[in-house]
Amino acid sequence: MTSPAPRPSPRGFDHLDTWVFDLDNTLYPHHLNLWQQVDARIRDFVADCLGVDKDEAFRIQKDYYRRFGTTMRGMMTEHGVRADDFLTFVHRIDHSPLEANPAMGAAIERLPGRKLILTNGSQDHADAVLKRLGIGHHFEAVFDIIAAELEPKPAPGTYARFLDRHGVDPTRSAMFEDLARNLAVPHQLGMTTVLVVPDGTRDVVREDWELEGRDAAHVDHVTDDLTGFLEELAKRRTPGPA
Repeated sequence: MTSPAPRPSPRGFDHLDTWVFDLDNTLYPHHLNLWQQVDARIRDFVADCLGVDKDEAFRIQKDYYRRFGTTMRGMMTEHGVRADDFLTFVHRIDHSPLEANPAMGAAIERLPGRKLILTNGSQDHADAVLKRLGIGHHFEAVFDIIAAELEPKPAPGTYARFLDRHGVDPTRSAMFEDLARNLAVPHQLGMTTVLVVPDGTRDVVREDWELEGRDAAHVDHVTDDLTGFLEELAKRRTPGPA
C-alpha cells in the first residue's frame, strides 16, 4: 500500500516584500457579521430584480455565489444586470459596527515593503471600511471588482490583472484571505498564503463551505487573530524555503 505524499512545509515570510490583503472578514473580525448586512441587501436586490420571494431570492443568490464567485457576476451573466446598479444598492449598509484598530494598523506598518488590498467588493465600500478601521493610510492601493473587470476571485484572470497592474512578484508576496478557495491560485503562483478564520469563541453567520479548507495544501498558515499574527511576524519573520 502506497503511503500518501507528505504535505510540503508551509512557505515562510522572510523573503517577502509585498503584503496583499482581502477586505471583508479579513481586516475586521468575522463575528461583527458586517457582511450579513450586504448579504441581506443582495437578497433584496435579487428578489426585486427577478420578482421572486425572499426564499427563492436567497436560493438564487447562494447558487450564483458558488458558481460565479459573486452573486453580482451571476446576475450580470444570467440576467444582464448592470454592475453599478448592483454595487450601489448592496453596499448601502451601516458600517458603524467597525471600530478603529490602531494595533492592527501598527502591525501592518511594521511589515517591510508594500501593502495592497485585493477585494471582490467596490472601492467605495473598501474606503468606508478602511476609514472606520483607521488603517487606510497604510495601503498603497485597493484593487476592487471594477479594476478586476467585474471578474471576481477566485478567477485566475483577476489575480493576473492585479499582479500586472501593481507590478507584484507573487514569489515575494503573501496573501491574507478568509476563503480558502481564494488562496488556491495565489499559492499556485508562488505566494505565501494565510487563511483568516473566525474566533472559535464567537458566533458567525457563514455557510459551511465558507469555513472549509483550513487543511488544504494551498493554505500555508491559519490564524483566528490577524492582528496578533502580524505582530508576531513583525517580531520574528518565519524562515522561508531554501
